[in-house]
Amino acid sequence: MSDRVLLVTGASSGIGEACARAAAAAGYRVALLARRVERLEALAEELGGDTRALAIRCDVNVWEDQRDAVGTVLARFGRLDAAFANAGFGARRGFLEESPEHWHDMVLTNVYGAALTVRACVPALRETRGHLFLTGSVAGRKVGPGSLYACTKWAVTAMAEAARTDLNGTGVRVTLLAPGVVDTAFYDDPVQGAQLTVDDVAGAFVFALSRPPHVDVNEIIMRPTIQEF
Repeated sequence: MSDRVLLVTGASSGIGEACARAAAAAGYRVALLARRVERLEALAEELGGDTRALAIRCDVNVWEDQRDAVGTVLARFGRLDAAFANAGFGARRGFLEESPEHWHDMVLTNVYGAALTVRACVPALRETRGHLFLTGSVAGRKVGPGSLYACTKWAVTAMAEAARTDLNGTGVRVTLLAPGVVDTAFYDDPVQGAQLTVDDVAGAFVFALSRPPHVDVNEIIMRPTIQEF
């Protein structure tokens, strides 16, 4: 595994950072993509520096950024074995909450940005018979009142299945990670009690990543035991 390469969007914090750390611990070289390049550079240095980790500024809503990021990874590391379309953010529930501008950016990032990651990475993943991951959510199976965020995650759930069927026969595996409440700054009003941690999600990520090539774990739904929704 030491020569394999993982690309992660939204790698500057939260689930993306935790999964990058877990993959690096498993021997992967990692490409860290996000808009906050200062945080990425510190993380890349921590994970081994230029020979083991790359910090790449990338706005996932800009096709040229994603295309060029994959080109940089291939030029530096020579291959791409796994890609994680993880960048995203939420919004308060209610169709009279948030601003239209916030909605616009969220829908673009959560749906269009994820689709651009798939588009940018698939050719290289075909070459290595690699693994594509997308961050979904329990909200991509159950819709809370007035949750446009949930609507975006339903789209990502569909995108994962669309990618799986499109890539069938190529050897590329596709996994949707769909956590419930995770102990991050994402939630304004989280459920009370022991929540999932980002390391819990990273553990599920590494589990799917480490299966034998003939095993494709297509979807992992995980909740804290206290979560009803």
